[in-house]
This record gives sequence, structure tokens and C-alpha cells, in this order.
Amino acid sequence: MSEQDKLLVKILSGTSDENISFAALCLLLENLGFEERIRGSHHIFSKQGIEEILNLQPKKGKAKAYQVKQVRTVILKYKMGNQNEN
Repeated sequence: MSEQDKLLVKILSGTSDENISFAALCLLLENLGFEERIRGSHHIFSKQGIEEILNLQPKKGKAKAYQVKQVRTVILKYKMGNQNEN
């Protein structure tokens, strides 16, 4: 299991939202096909066909827990992260 797969499982389990690396979360979103724009400390992720826009900010190198929950909600809603998707 790759590091990205482990991170995806960790996010989807919802047991440690406060302990997700911000850089790893950004990389996961990029691997899922999101485009990233940066405005100051805001990292804004969007994707064709996805209605939500994810606006993330780091906090001491970690992702904010409520933002991890938003990412989880989008991944589940659009059934993203399947092995055969990419």
C-alpha cells in the first residue's frame, strides 16, 4: 500500500483529522486531479465536474481538522480515490 493510499484510508476513517500533514493532503488532492491556486496562505483546489471548491490553510504544518472533514465529504460524495479511477 502506497503512502497516498494510507493517507486516503486515514482521511476516510475520520479518526485522526487533527493529525494530517498539510503537504500530504495537498499532494493527495493533486493526485485526485484537483488544480491548485495559491493566494497568500490559502491553497484553493478545484476540479472540473466537482461543484465544491476546497480552500485549505496550513496550521503549524498540519491541515485544519474541519478542512480534512470537508475533503473527506467531497471524496465520498463524488466516489473519488478508487484504485482504477486514474
